[in-house]
Amino acid sequence: MSKINDYFKESYSELKKVNWPTRNQTINLTLIVIGFSLGLSLFLGALDILFSYILKQIIL
Repeated sequence: MSKINDYFKESYSELKKVNWPTRNQTINLTLIVIGFSLGLSLFLGALDILFSYILKQIIL
């Protein structure tokens, strides 16, 4: 039981040392990730449409 208590005490002390991002940093980085994901999905969707069109032209 003592090892478990030590583990939690050490974990808590390490969490105090963490440099957490500010609210604005979190929002900005989240928006960057969302924007990148949307851009990538649009690009891959366009490639899918293009390749589907080419494949239909070849088959038909």
